[in-house]
Amino acid sequence: MVEHAQLGGAEPYPGQRSGLPATGAGSLASWGARLTALIVDWAFSMVLAVVLFGPTVVTGHGWQSWMTLTVFFVESAVLSMALGGSVGQVICRIAVVRLDRKPLGPLRAFGRSALVSLALPALVVGIDRRGLQDMAAGTVVVNRR
Repeated sequence: MVEHAQLGGAEPYPGQRSGLPATGAGSLASWGARLTALIVDWAFSMVLAVVLFGPTVVTGHGWQSWMTLTVFFVESAVLSMALGGSVGQVICRIAVVRLDRKPLGPLRAFGRSALVSLALPALVVGIDRRGLQDMAAGTVVVNRR
């Protein structure tokens, strides 16, 4: 109630609590863009895993069955650190950024990627569309444009 009154009766837009703009570059990425990026990343990781380790990554058991997830983990961590987002995120024009606008760095990039790879933390979402992986890493997924 106090927050509603402080904003002059207007409901806050997604990302406002985190100091993000309402629209354009730096605003919160939509659920559609995030889901599309995840699907693109998984497909890319599967193709790359098959190329690197053979078709048994899709049909095999044992260590081969973990290679798509391993490629996904490495791809998302390394590219998030280097480019601000995974292959799917770059294609969808969204980025992973720290709330304090400092570089992501290896610890946050690999920690965030590990939590996304576990799936459950990414399904627990708090304010401003931030999953547990973003809350733990101090990051948010924003639009590049």
